[in-house]
Amino acid sequence: MTQPSEGLRIRPSTEHDLPSIQAIYENAVLHGTGTFETEVPDLAEIGRRRQEVLSRSLPWLVAELDGQVLGYAYANYFRPRMAYRFCLEDSIYLHPESQGKGVGRLLLAELIARCEAAGARQMLAVIGDSENAGSIGVHSALGFEHTGVLRNSGWKFGRWLDVVLMQRQLGAGAETSPEQA
Repeated sequence: MTQPSEGLRIRPSTEHDLPSIQAIYENAVLHGTGTFETEVPDLAEIGRRRQEVLSRSLPWLVAELDGQVLGYAYANYFRPRMAYRFCLEDSIYLHPESQGKGVGRLLLAELIARCEAAGARQMLAVIGDSENAGSIGVHSALGFEHTGVLRNSGWKFGRWLDVVLMQRQLGAGAETSPEQA
């Protein structure tokens, strides 16, 4: 993997990207604290999750350089109840060699733009591990504010982990009814 250059593309994911997406997520599950999953989902489950997001007309993006997927990002309802349909939670995962090189920031910026265009009004970041400085930093840089910490709410790798909550208004936010837009 190389440093991202002007050849980096952020684009909608395709089924062809699923093996790369699954491999990136497998690494996050097995070695990271950004996700609290402890069992690696198989390719079929990753495909099912992607299809759920797309069925809601929400974006699932990949960052690609020279035909290689460096990372991915998607947004889904914060919770499944319909009242949450204008409040989305973002997820971003990067190949380990792509971390700290601006790929996550580019993915998140494009994800925000597409979610605003789709009519979403709030975006939440539910960040695993309060020591996850990279994710907290990229969210802060793109206008997310801290809204809370769920202390010691996850147990992974033999230790307790916090969850950091961050939020960003999208579009008109709560200033107007989304149903009038």
